Amino acid sequence: MITVGVEEEYLLVDAATGRLAAHGDKVRAAAGLEPFVVAEEIQSELLQAQVEVVTPICGSLDEVGGHLLRLRHAVGAAAEALGCRILASGTPPLRLESVQVTDDPRYRAMQRQAPQLVAEQLVNGMHIHAAVPDRRTGVEVLTRLRPWLPVLTAMSANSPMWDGEDTGFATWRTLVFDRWQVSGIPPYFTDAADYDRRVQRLLDCGVISDTGQLYWQARLSERFPTIEVRCFDVQLRTDEAVLFAGLVRALVQRAIWDADAGEPRPEPDPELLDAAMWQAARQGLSGELIAPDGVARRAGDVVCGLMRHVGPALEHAGDAREVRALVHRLLRGGTGADRQREALAQGGVAAVTDMIATVSSVS
Repeated sequence: MITVGVEEEYLLVDAATGRLAAHGDKVRAAAGLEPFVVAEEIQSELLQAQVEVVTPICGSLDEVGGHLLRLRHAVGAAAEALGCRILASGTPPLRLESVQVTDDPRYRAMQRQAPQLVAEQLVNGMHIHAAVPDRRTGVEVLTRLRPWLPVLTAMSANSPMWDGEDTGFATWRTLVFDRWQVSGIPPYFTDAADYDRRVQRLLDCGVISDTGQLYWQARLSERFPTIEVRCFDVQLRTDEAVLFAGLVRALVQRAIWDADAGEPRPEPDPELLDAAMWQAARQGLSGELIAPDGVARRAGDVVCGLMRHVGPALEHAGDAREVRALVHRLLRGGTGADRQREALAQGGVAAVTDMIATVSSVS
C-alpha cells in the first residue's frame, strides 16, 4: 500500500478585523500541546502571517483526515488564544498589507533575491507526498502525472480573491506562484539521471540556492522517498484534503502499474500543458478544461475521465467508495472558490473571511 502525507498552510488573521496577523512564531510556540501535537508537526512559513502543519506518514485516508483535524484544532486553539483565526484559503480575501518575513536565513536570502515576490507570497498551498520505492520509479510517476495536474488544480481551486477583489480566476494562487524562477508543470524527464543532471545545472547557475526552490507543481522530494504533488490550493475542509490524498495515491499507483506494463509515457506539447494549467486556474470546475488528450471538454467530463483512469487503483487501495462520494459532492456543490464567491455575493469581503475562518476551524 502506498503511504501518503499531507502538508497544509494557513493564514492568520485578527479575529476582530480580519486583517493579517503576524503571529506565526507565537502560534507555533503555543500549539505545542504535547502529547497531542509534536513540534515537527507545526512549522514556520515564509511570512509571519502563515503557519504550516505536517501530518505523519499515513497508511489510510482515515488517518489523513484524523491527523488534519487534530492539527487544525490545535493551531486554531493556539491562534484563538492570541486573538487570531486561521484561514484555510489559497489567498487572503482582504486588502494586502506588509507582513514580516520569518527570521530564517533561507527566507532572508529569498527576500534579498526577490523582495516584491516575497512581499506578495501570501498564498497557501497543500502538498501531498506519496511514497515511491526509488528515484527511478519517482521519475516514471512524475512524467505520467503531468497531464493530470491541470484537472487536479481545477478541482482544488480555493483562491479567487486578491487584494480585496475577485480576480476572475478560481485559483489566483496558481498565477502568483508561477512567477518564481522554476515553477509550473515540471519538464519531461527521461530518467532519474536526467532529472538529477538538470536540477544540478539549475543549482550550478545560481538562480536557485537549493532544491526547495524547485517550485514545480510536482517534484521528487529530496528529504523523503516520495513524489510531492504541489498544485493544490489549501482546502476549506479536511475531507476535501482527504479526497486529493486519495486521488494522488491512486494516480501514483496507476502510473507504477502502467510503467511496469510497458505502457508508453504521455508526452503532451509543453505549450498545451501550460495552456491547460492556465485554463484550470481561470475556470476551476465552472467551464471547460483542456483534457489530457488536448481536447477542450466540460470540466465535469474531464473529472469523470480522471475517475475512470484511477478507478482500479482506488479499488485496490480500498478508497473507491469514499473518494467517489467526495468527488460527487464536489461536482454538485462546487469548489472552495465557488463557495468564496457565494459568500462575497451575499455579504461582501468580510463575509468571505468569516466563512473561511468558520469552516476552517470546525471541519
